[in-house]
Amino acid sequence: MQRHAYLVSVLVVVAAVGPGAGGIVAASPTHTSADIAVQSDSGVSHAVVSDRRPAVRNAQSDACAFPYTATDATGAEVTIEADPERIVTLNPSAAQTMWEIGARDEVVGVSQYASYLDGASEKANVSGPSGPSVERVIDANPDLVLVPSSSYGAAKERTQQLRDQGIPVFVFGQGTSLAFVANKTEVTGRLTGNCEAGTERAAEMRRSIALMEQALGDSEHPVGLNVFFGYTSGSNTFISDVMETAGVRNGAAEVNVSGFRQINDEQVVELNPEWIVVPEHSPVPATPAYNSTTAVQEGNVVVVNTSYLQQPAPRAVIAAETVMQSVHPEAYDKYRERQAGAEGESTVTTESAPTTAPSETAATATPTPESPSTTATGTPGFGPLVSVAAVAALAVLLARRR
Repeated sequence: MQRHAYLVSVLVVVAAVGPGAGGIVAASPTHTSADIAVQSDSGVSHAVVSDRRPAVRNAQSDACAFPYTATDATGAEVTIEADPERIVTLNPSAAQTMWEIGARDEVVGVSQYASYLDGASEKANVSGPSGPSVERVIDANPDLVLVPSSSYGAAKERTQQLRDQGIPVFVFGQGTSLAFVANKTEVTGRLTGNCEAGTERAAEMRRSIALMEQALGDSEHPVGLNVFFGYTSGSNTFISDVMETAGVRNGAAEVNVSGFRQINDEQVVELNPEWIVVPEHSPVPATPAYNSTTAVQEGNVVVVNTSYLQQPAPRAVIAAETVMQSVHPEAYDKYRERQAGAEGESTVTTESAPTTAPSETAATATPTPESPSTTATGTPGFGPLVSVAAVAALAVLLARRR
């Protein structure tokens, strides 16, 4: 249903359930700009969500018409026959996106880890002992099920079981940047009939990102490190982009760490980060390696709302703002001034706003804290030899987050 987005200023949560909760989806050929938002006579959209802005069509009424068919990250063509009124989200990032585009009333089911969202307790809990419960999802009688890649990687068979029941299930690809998250927000708006709200919320994200970049200017970017119980976010993660958007170089990426991986003491000493970024309830490890860093010695530790830092959803921008405020306070003040001046007028130079709803096609997932995975080949994610202490700490966290 089309609605105006709520201009909410809040953000993100973890979706890691330990080994086996992978975020792997089918790989597909690289798509070019020519593949984006091509609407065929059959109504099938062959767009791809990436860091590149999706092309869109002009007429809002036409662009938001149903039936609508789009290709998701598994390569499946998903047809939504009518404007959905009962939507189930299998991951808190999908739920957060629905809240952010003002469509929470259309959500009838959420995972247990979306409880931080206002009003989530009124929705059906569709989580089971080991991931999404097919029975609970079916009982919610959804018109559409939104599945982020982490949930799909953990429960491919269950996704197919839902499809076998005739329920439209759309699987998103794994985001690696804030630009990807903004594009995914637009996709969510199109799929759910909230095109205008999705476009507006995505535009707000892009405007904030552009304003932060402008405010930082030529400021020196110190080396930083994101830490989460012995793991770090390397290149190809949206958390890395959150840090870089805030004016912090991701040290893990600079030593060729890719994805969400464990980091050892030798690497920490080598990096000697000037700033450390941690989610709430995830303290900096009290080891000689970390204690020797400039960040710890000077008290340069930024604690960010876990729900904002670790979920690829609109409120991730707030995580970037939090880091920027600590690391670059003067630039942050400029950013706020420009943000206030930009409200109600287009003072930021950005690409033209999308006018056609995009859809996703297959992409190779890079595990993040929302979709950690364990493989025998060293794929980024939670390995099988996590310490007992870390497991205990994570168990407490993951009872509240995903």
